[in-house]
Amino acid sequence: MFRSALQRLRSKLGWSRRCARSPIVQNRHQLFPHLGVLEPHQRKRLEEIVGLPVQHVEYYEQALVHRSAVTRVSARGGRSNERLEFLGDALLGFLAAEYLFARYPEFPEGELTKIRTWLVNRRTLTVCARRLGIGAVLLMSPSATQALQHGNDAFLADALEALIAAVYLDHGLDAVREFVLQRLLPIMEQEQLLQDTNYKSLLLEYVQAQGWSAPVYRVLEEHGPDHAKEFVVGVYAQQRCLGVGRGRSKREAEQDAARDALEKLKEQPTEASANGTAHL
Repeated sequence: MFRSALQRLRSKLGWSRRCARSPIVQNRHQLFPHLGVLEPHQRKRLEEIVGLPVQHVEYYEQALVHRSAVTRVSARGGRSNERLEFLGDALLGFLAAEYLFARYPEFPEGELTKIRTWLVNRRTLTVCARRLGIGAVLLMSPSATQALQHGNDAFLADALEALIAAVYLDHGLDAVREFVLQRLLPIMEQEQLLQDTNYKSLLLEYVQAQGWSAPVYRVLEEHGPDHAKEFVVGVYAQQRCLGVGRGRSKREAEQDAARDALEKLKEQPTEASANGTAHL
């Protein structure tokens, strides 16, 4: 009974022993309508970024549509890259786990989990996307383009995850594994990103070691449209502002504020309290 039910499920989903292709690939034409948004020079640049030929351009077109520009493609059945971002995030998490499992055979599960978090966090992915030049081929609204030009480029991390999914669908798992190992990991190593970047946790450890109360995070400003919102956050301890950070989300801004505080405390550890600039 179980076997017959499994066979019916396989038949319904288009799976068989002879054909184990992804159900996404099998439904490519329904899921990925042709949009015609990539110019020849952008396609060439995209192939340089991924290091592979573009076989099915529809995957990459969807991967490069930022949500601010979705109205430009919706009439042709297009959508933003957020669904592909979901798939790329899962693929990247798996490939990072696979790499770390083989690279560090002596590390326990907790340590592997911590390092994987450094590999796949938004800051790491944003740096990689910036170095690869993904912004040059991303379809955005004028306001999002302006935000990118002014340094608000955290959304490039989403585009990179979507691009990872597009490479997977176009070329398969081995190809996307090669992309991650040969294109992304060298950038992470060069930028010294393979280290603890949970600055809030590090700052908490520091202030506790000083016998201070736990740091408090406070939103100082927020501005910009919804797709390019920016928050400014201050972190306070001992009734003083130790650092200020910016980010696309409150969480990201808090991490940046903690990083700023740690840098200042490291520069003048004995004068940290005296150099605060604002009270709670």
